Amino acid sequence: MIYVLDLFGTAVFAITGALAAIGKRMDIFGVAVVAMVTAIGGGTLRDLVLGREPVFWVGDPTYLVVILAAAIGAFIWAWSMRHYMTQLLIADALGLAVFTIIGSQVALGRQAHALVAIMMGVMTGAVGGILRDVLCNEVPLILRKEIYATASLAGAIIYVAGARLNLNPNLIIPLAMAAVFLIRLAAIKWKLSLPVAHKQPDR
Repeated sequence: MIYVLDLFGTAVFAITGALAAIGKRMDIFGVAVVAMVTAIGGGTLRDLVLGREPVFWVGDPTYLVVILAAAIGAFIWAWSMRHYMTQLLIADALGLAVFTIIGSQVALGRQAHALVAIMMGVMTGAVGGILRDVLCNEVPLILRKEIYATASLAGAIIYVAGARLNLNPNLIIPLAMAAVFLIRLAAIKWKLSLPVAHKQPDR
C-alpha cells in the first residue's frame, strides 16, 4: 500500500511541477524536467546524503515512467487540469504525507540518528518543491509563510518518535501520515501561516 501511495504521490508531484512549468511557458522538455525534479528531487537528495545505492528511481524505473506519463498528460490537458487545483492540492497533501514517512523510514533503516531521520523525512517531502520553484524563478513555497514543510516536520517527528518507542507500525504510520495530511489541509482551508518578520518603518 505504501508503494502504491508513493507512486500516486510521485504522479501528483510531477503534475504540480508540470503545471508550474507550463505556467512559465516552458516547452515540453522543460515541463518534463521540472516535473521530474519536483517528483524525485527530495528522494534523490535523501539517498545521496545517506549513501543509499542505488538511488531509489535507478533501482525501480517505474517512478520515471509514472513521472513522464504525468508530465505528458499535464502538458496535453493543462487547461482542464487547472479547473481541479483544489483536488490537486489535496492530493499533493497526501503525497507530502507519504513522502515524509518514507524518507524517515529510509533513514531509520540505515540506523540514522532520530534528528537525521526527521530531517530526511522533511527533505524527501519538501525539497522537490523547492527545486521546482527555483527552476520556475519563484521564491520557494516553504520559504514563504505558507505551512508546508511544517506539516511534514510534525509528521516526521511523530513517526520517528513512535519508531524509537517501538510502537506498532500499523498504528504509528497512519497517525503520522494523518498529522501531515490534516495540518496541510487545515493550512489550505483556513489559510494558516507561520508568522513573518515585519519590515521596520523608514525613519
